[in-house]
Amino acid sequence: MPHFILEHSANLNGQTDVQALCDLILEEALQTGYFELGAVRVRAISCEKYAIADQHEKNAFINITIRMGAGRSADDKKKIGDAIFAAATKQLMPLLNEPYFALSLDIVEINPDLSWKKNTMHNRLRKT
Repeated sequence: MPHFILEHSANLNGQTDVQALCDLILEEALQTGYFELGAVRVRAISCEKYAIADQHEKNAFINITIRMGAGRSADDKKKIGDAIFAAATKQLMPLLNEPYFALSLDIVEINPDLSWKKNTMHNRLRKT
């Protein structure tokens, strides 16, 4: 764990490279030093149905939710959020320079008593 979930308005399809943003977030997450390679998941979900502010046709959004296991300090979570948000902000600057875009990021800590996992990638990746 962690999972980085990018929800975005479908009108961004073709306007920005969402795959490049996913790749960047994966790279930045690993560079923080807080996560193992085999643990990080990044996915983007295009929201076909949405309503934003004044409903101008150009209004668009990306929300990044970081779901991570419990145990990191508030300071560590802040460092992770700052790093990911800064990288996303830089990548999305063309959209942020227009008056139609909203970028947000939230961190959700997962209760370990209510989370079940099996991951066969760890054994393979820890050997390299």
